[in-house]
Amino acid sequence: MNIIIKDARPVDIDQMLPLLAQLSAAEQDFEFNSRAWTRGLRLMLDGCGKHRTVKVAWVNATIVGMCSAQARISTAQGNISAVVEDLVVDREYRKKGIATLLLSAIEDWAVNKGIKSLSLLADKDDHDGIDFYNKKEWKRTSLICLVKSLDQDLP
Repeated sequence: MNIIIKDARPVDIDQMLPLLAQLSAAEQDFEFNSRAWTRGLRLMLDGCGKHRTVKVAWVNATIVGMCSAQARISTAQGNISAVVEDLVVDREYRKKGIATLLLSAIEDWAVNKGIKSLSLLADKDDHDGIDFYNKKEWKRTSLICLVKSLDQDLP
């Protein structure tokens, strides 16, 4: 199987949405909303890509995985860091090294941008995902995620 990792383009959104539907089905805090996720992907893909990236994994003419990251400033670390989001591989293509390739592409992007650390949120009940991150030397912190919506019109 030939796996190619590329930068996502707006034309790829229709193939990325089913992956995000699979991701949201596995997470307790998100319900899939095609309109909202399309809007989010368009925002991620807009612009020069200096502060954010979306990588996709292709097998033949099909996108089978994706991962995104966004830069931010960590005052605690005194450096630029990035938040990794939306790492997902189609169910039929899991356990084939695709997630590892996607994370490596995100890490390469981060290093090239001078980013010094990565962080991510994982569903506490996603034992397979947490095991995967543990094997990739991601470390747990004592931090928790809190969320507050400021726009009642958005889903």
